[in-house]
Amino acid sequence: MRSALLGGIIVATLLLGVSCTSHQVEVKPVEIKPIHITIDINVKVDRALDNFFSDLDELQSE
Repeated sequence: MRSALLGGIIVATLLLGVSCTSHQVEVKPVEIKPIHITIDINVKVDRALDNFFSDLDELQSE
């Protein structure tokens, strides 16, 4: 009986010791930077494609 009581006291003491710890998590601010996007449009290629496919468009409209 005494060994069970002594074991219970030891377990309770260990649990109390573990429950009294503190932890800190450091949260750093997130830096958001703007994104610059450059879009190059080649007008010559677009016009050449329109001219190339204009024959097909004329055939479809007939």
